Amino acid sequence: MARVLVVDDEKLIVKGIRFSLEQDGFEVDCAYDGEEAIELAKKTEYDIVLLDVMLPKHDGFEVCRAIREFSDMPVIMLTAKGGDMDKILGLEYGADDYISKPFNILEVKARIRAIIRRSLKAKRQKKEEPSSAYIGSGDLKIDTEGRRVFIGEREINLTAKEFDLLELLVRNPNKVYSREALLNYVWGNRAMDSGDVRTVDVHVRRLREKIEPCPSDPKYVHTKWGVGYYFSVSGRKRM
Repeated sequence: MARVLVVDDEKLIVKGIRFSLEQDGFEVDCAYDGEEAIELAKKTEYDIVLLDVMLPKHDGFEVCRAIREFSDMPVIMLTAKGGDMDKILGLEYGADDYISKPFNILEVKARIRAIIRRSLKAKRQKKEEPSSAYIGSGDLKIDTEGRRVFIGEREINLTAKEFDLLELLVRNPNKVYSREALLNYVWGNRAMDSGDVRTVDVHVRRLREKIEPCPSDPKYVHTKWGVGYYFSVSGRKRM
């Protein structure tokens, strides 16, 4: 049974989300302020956290940043309609996805199911391919079973989506993916429907800040201008 944490200070919204999710068999915990949300997330490894931006005590960005200090559990930010800056900030602080308010509960449930399906698929693939637990090139190594990334002997802490993005690129070295393709592969068809490729750009920039010796002159994740991104440690950039 999937477990969801719903965080919003509007109790009617929380009640509606909880009722709808429980009708579909989800186990739901609720929090009404940022402090309570952080405490619950420390106690339980949730399958999904639905996190509103505007919260008392700690806002959604602060809660997301706090969660990222101890867990890579998926976080979906609930942002104000048209709040582009909220969406970008949410991604910068480590959110995996966002949904604009007012939202359709069917969309919320579809996003949750998509994330759970990808997680289960990744686990099945890992069981079927025990011999390929480690992938990478040069100093960069990925433990695909433990979902851990290393540069030399140093472990790099990535969010779930940053890991998924890097793993896809590393498994397909020198293959150039458009931002639209990455949005589709990593975030799923529902995200592709919105067409917001800035999600990919923000995650690539944040990933580079964590793994690259010099993010402005990347060694691993390169840009093919006008096309997209690819992984290579050859030092030669595709033109």
